[in-house]
Amino acid sequence: MYSATFIFAKKQFDDAFHRLDQTIAAAAKSLPGYLGEETWENTGNGLVSNVYYWDSLDSLQALIRHPAHQEAKAAQANWLDGYKVVISEVVRTYGDSRIDHLLAPPPPGTTRS
Repeated sequence: MYSATFIFAKKQFDDAFHRLDQTIAAAAKSLPGYLGEETWENTGNGLVSNVYYWDSLDSLQALIRHPAHQEAKAAQANWLDGYKVVISEVVRTYGDSRIDHLLAPPPPGTTRS
């Protein structure tokens, strides 16, 4: 499994940004190998972190090659005040099961939709 973490500082988001963002989200969800995503915001420094999970590096690269993603990358300076991408291989996940997380197995006797 792989994760792609997109960390960025926001500028002003306009209608074009929101349309493109929705197109990329729909494209990601339609690709084989997409496992889910989550978003975090650091209120101390204002940075936002979107984490996308993929079952393989090929799956992740399919989104990177998608035309909407390429368009957003070319126009990012219109909406972002800097960004960083971290691609990681997820070696292991574990916990005590008290936090429901998209990578955690569902509690015994339940299923996740």
